[in-house]
Amino acid sequence: MTKIIVITHNIRSTHNVGSIFRTSEGFGVRQIILSGYTPYPAIDNDPRLPHIAAKLHGQIHKTALGAEELVPFEYQESPDLQALKDAGYRIVGLEQDQRSILLHNYQTPDKVALLLGEEVEGITEELRDLCDDLIEIPMHGQKESFNVSVATGIALYQLSQ
Repeated sequence: MTKIIVITHNIRSTHNVGSIFRTSEGFGVRQIILSGYTPYPAIDNDPRLPHIAAKLHGQIHKTALGAEELVPFEYQESPDLQALKDAGYRIVGLEQDQRSILLHNYQTPDKVALLLGEEVEGITEELRDLCDDLIEIPMHGQKESFNVSVATGIALYQLSQ
């Protein structure tokens, strides 16, 4: 079974974060790394004001339905991609790009760190350049992309096969 870590960088919506937790739990994701301005559930020694941490935790829980208690997670100001590479993970960005491989054509390695970017702008060029691979989901409608939590589910389904 493929070992998968999910990295959510600069995701704005607590509902998307909660959905990503719930979907990740369903696919057996080993860890979620939340980074940038991505909201995250309450943690021990939380640096945020207590009422802010509680509010964000409640909003994430509303969609995660307890998955935030089941999937190990950590917050990083900036994702430490090099540490993941050193641990044998291949950094795979989910992004439309000139070098992207269509998801169904991608040969999944044994260890994947799936990088997700901001809902509208996606993964920054700086982070894309640090990815080992970029994958994208083919679109057949008029919209350019799926919601980030939906795209995560589609990608995790394929990567976990």
